[in-house]
Amino acid sequence: MERNIEYLTLLKEQYPTIGSACGEIIKLEAAERLPKPTEHFMSDIHGEHESFLHILRNGSGVVKNKIDQVYERTLSSDERETLATIIYYPQEKLELIKQQIANIKDWYKITLYRLIDVCRVVGSKYTREDIRKMLPENFGTIIDELLFQDSDTNPDKAEYYRQNITSIIELDQSDAFIVELSYLIQSLAIGKLHIIGDIFDRGPRADLILDRLINYHDVDIQWGNHDVEWMGAAAGSYACIANVIAISTKYCNFNCMEDGYGINLRPLTVFALETYGDDECRCFIPKNPNSINLTKHDEAVWAKLHKAISVIRFKAEGQIIKRHPEFHMENHLMLDKIDFENGTVNVNGDIYPMLDTNFPTIDPNDPYKFTEAEENLMESLRSSFLHSEKLQKHIKFLYSKGSMYLVYNNNLMYHGCIPMTEDGEFAEYEIAGERVRGKALLDRAEQIARVGYFGTSHSDEKRYGQDFLWYLWCGSGSPVYGKSKMTSFERYFIEDKNTWTEIKDPYYKHIENADTCDKILREFGVDPKNFSHIINGHVPVKIKKGEKPIRANGKLLVIDGGLSRAYQEQTGIAGYTLLFNSHGLLLSEHEAFESVKKAITDDDDIHSSLYTVELAPHRLLVKDTDNGKALKKKIEDLHALVRALREGVIK
Repeated sequence: MERNIEYLTLLKEQYPTIGSACGEIIKLEAAERLPKPTEHFMSDIHGEHESFLHILRNGSGVVKNKIDQVYERTLSSDERETLATIIYYPQEKLELIKQQIANIKDWYKITLYRLIDVCRVVGSKYTREDIRKMLPENFGTIIDELLFQDSDTNPDKAEYYRQNITSIIELDQSDAFIVELSYLIQSLAIGKLHIIGDIFDRGPRADLILDRLINYHDVDIQWGNHDVEWMGAAAGSYACIANVIAISTKYCNFNCMEDGYGINLRPLTVFALETYGDDECRCFIPKNPNSINLTKHDEAVWAKLHKAISVIRFKAEGQIIKRHPEFHMENHLMLDKIDFENGTVNVNGDIYPMLDTNFPTIDPNDPYKFTEAEENLMESLRSSFLHSEKLQKHIKFLYSKGSMYLVYNNNLMYHGCIPMTEDGEFAEYEIAGERVRGKALLDRAEQIARVGYFGTSHSDEKRYGQDFLWYLWCGSGSPVYGKSKMTSFERYFIEDKNTWTEIKDPYYKHIENADTCDKILREFGVDPKNFSHIINGHVPVKIKKGEKPIRANGKLLVIDGGLSRAYQEQTGIAGYTLLFNSHGLLLSEHEAFESVKKAITDDDDIHSSLYTVELAPHRLLVKDTDNGKALKKKIEDLHALVRALREGVIK
């Protein structure tokens, strides 16, 4: 107590009396005994905003489960489905229902009571104070009263509660009240959301996903390689900018870039049409996993854009590789391996014919040098990325809430891998002159990634950080990539698929062994025996090939199951999500989401299968969590303050 007198004096400003300090102790000790709130894990969203937002609304089935818990015996399956849809899409569903219901006031009354019952159940893991912090401004006091009503034991207030509902309906506030209650249920259903990387690319609207995440009540993000690629683009890296545009053109996806972030792609369009006007660019015909209505003319234009930015990409990447031999990425240098006269390319000593030999912007004597037109184009694009207010806001959010890894409630979360050697040791790499491995590798990588964005303008450190963000995107030693090489060049220009092989880091072989997983957990300060797991994304689990998401006897879970439509043909499903509630870990396997419209009109929820991964050794309470440890520390401090006040050490 004497050693901490200065701290206790500061604590007294918040709790100035023995009574106020004791009151806080009583409240916190009671909160420790509540069941642990549900954690929700999602990975590899890849811009699929409709599927992602729907899963977020239904909490991977948590909301539906609570509805069944309350009404399985009293409501039909169809009635429960409709109630669930109201909670997921309250505004849209209300518009449909009002067209179908004759006596809308009676319907409002019944629905309001049902929503209050569901809200009371999903809020049972929270203190009243916690719930009050989440209440909407307009109706917060009323919702608070209705949630904590006790008309059965206090009949004197029954009329008071009924009048609240009556007034809501008579004052034409039912729609607004239902909307606010529904959003509250969604929030209370999930205590914390974990995103295990790759929000960007392939799908149509990553920007809408980030709009929602910014306003989510409690979220953290572990960066994926597609995220750091966009972080690098927002920092001004030519190579990262070229990569994000190349992927957007490859998947017919300009909505996020143009509509979401206001990136001006007209200079690229003009350059591509002038440079490749007579070129059919057959190797660059875009994919269309989202079934966008494309004319042949549009497809031809996009192919030219795709080729133009891809050639620029290979040049920009080559410049970084030559600046940083310590990256050991010489196997990515391909433009200097082209025989322009014979139309062939040398890959690891073997000669292959090229599918496309028209390279008007490449100087065979200096293949990685930009032409003046390319330099002007990239500076224009860079300016557009740097001055996109919404993009910069989203990237700062990724830095604020994101990291390379996170340890939370005895679970270790990361997107890619912990690079390893063939014999199962942690692989060592040089980063900014320092040799690091294991946890130190990820810590150092995160620090440099932050300097790449927040470092002093035009400094050597910031430029290195920007180059390193590109390295994280596709480098062989990158913890968020985890492969020997990104064979994009070979996939565009060489027919022989043997050249397309991307060898996975030895990590992916070793993690089948529980001892390896325990070793990784210990490296990050996690006790493997304390109901702990590794939660991993990045590599889609291919159910069609017999792959399983649960590895190493349940020690490691891979939750990339193909939420992205571009992967669903390979995986056979439409994604995994993971729930960690007070009873244990539950894995949810999702079928494809058809559309928001069908979900609203037909009450068509995502069809999911829920599996128990592992039950906790006992029902987990708040005191068993990281938040519980913080509560325990505060309780100890308050006890010390009470003792100091009682003994006269502090006035």
